[in-house]
Amino acid sequence: MKKVNYLFGLLLLFIGVLLILANFGVIEIVWDNLWPLFVLIAGILFELSYFIYREKAGLLVPGGILTTYGFLFLVNVKYGWHLMEDLWPIFPLGVAIGLFQLFLFGGREKGLLIPVGILGVISLFFLINNLLFVDFRFLAGIVLVVGGIWVIFKKNRSDNGT
Repeated sequence: MKKVNYLFGLLLLFIGVLLILANFGVIEIVWDNLWPLFVLIAGILFELSYFIYREKAGLLVPGGILTTYGFLFLVNVKYGWHLMEDLWPIFPLGVAIGLFQLFLFGGREKGLLIPVGILGVISLFFLINNLLFVDFRFLAGIVLVVGGIWVIFKKNRSDNGT
């Protein structure tokens, strides 16, 4: 508990000093560009609270989501919101990251891998499609061919008893 209070106190002290310096004109704070930091800091605080206490692994889910979204919003604020046209698959990927952290640090409940896999595959599929400018039909065809080959060979192995 003392570690968290110490870190939180330092964070408040740092923010307070920045605000005072901005009030006297020593530094300029452009709030339009800094708001994603609040989302990012909230996510990092969730993450840190789990790793400091080593209890309540459920804190990693909102931590992973908010940290991912905070980075996404920072990129968009820095380079322009037109990027959201291609980066929108990061939203479900953030949920997959949070749930995967819960799987890793929360007892390895295999049921969590189902939504992680579904969200992760769909997100990465559309992210690759958007960023590499691959034709959706071509990428879908590749995924279906690979999936079909996997199903055929998986079935053959189980028929042979291996």
